Amino acid sequence: MENAIVVDDLVVDRGRRTVLHGISCAVAAGSVTGLLGPSGSGKTTLMRAMVGVQKIRSGSVRILGQPAGSAPLRSQVGYLTQAPSVYADLTVRENARYFATLVGQDAAEADRVVRDVGLAVAAGQLVGNLSGGQRSRASLACAVIGRPRLLVLDEPTVGQDPVLREELWQQFHALASGGATVLVSSHVMDEAGRCERLLLIRDGHLIADDTPSGVLASAGADDLDGAFLRLIQRAATATSPATATATDEGAQ
Repeated sequence: MENAIVVDDLVVDRGRRTVLHGISCAVAAGSVTGLLGPSGSGKTTLMRAMVGVQKIRSGSVRILGQPAGSAPLRSQVGYLTQAPSVYADLTVRENARYFATLVGQDAAEADRVVRDVGLAVAAGQLVGNLSGGQRSRASLACAVIGRPRLLVLDEPTVGQDPVLREELWQQFHALASGGATVLVSSHVMDEAGRCERLLLIRDGHLIADDTPSGVLASAGADDLDGAFLRLIQRAATATSPATATATDEGAQ
């Protein structure tokens, strides 16, 4: 299967600290892939690199066959940031229609995405008067306008009620069935089972790249929470000073 995202030996620094340590991975086109890890693990930095807004030290990121951030990708990639990225002094409908014009879409497309994210009733409300969850949905609506080929969604379900979370995941899979590639980050492990493939990241290191069933088998665990904890412990043991010293002594 063709890859929509290819990351090769990516290293990113923030100030004097390295936050991504030589990450390499690929995301298949038309898939729903989860980027899972605790807060501060590097998920957002990796996503920023994928959409071309993150300065990198070394390595490469290619999106839909182009270097990340290339001009041809601007109408093909939808990006939802953690913080709402819509205008508080405009209504939901006005925001959607404004972003629609930026990508050459009409008002009907804007109104469609507002309905799809469950905001039809609130379409005439100012974004500044919405709840946090509604603001996130308004941002999501703007990100999916024009049916981009790649959607990079940074924790899109945080703050949403269980019913809406279920509806959003159904939409993500429907988008993938239509040919889009969806990359969804989360720090909630119960969402991992909704993905076709998982990228598990911890302290800027990729510790797993597999299907949910493959992650369970690799960790020898019965649930994904337990699997993630085992993989973290395994990675910590492999890189601990004692292990490194023993390895060095064995090499001598």
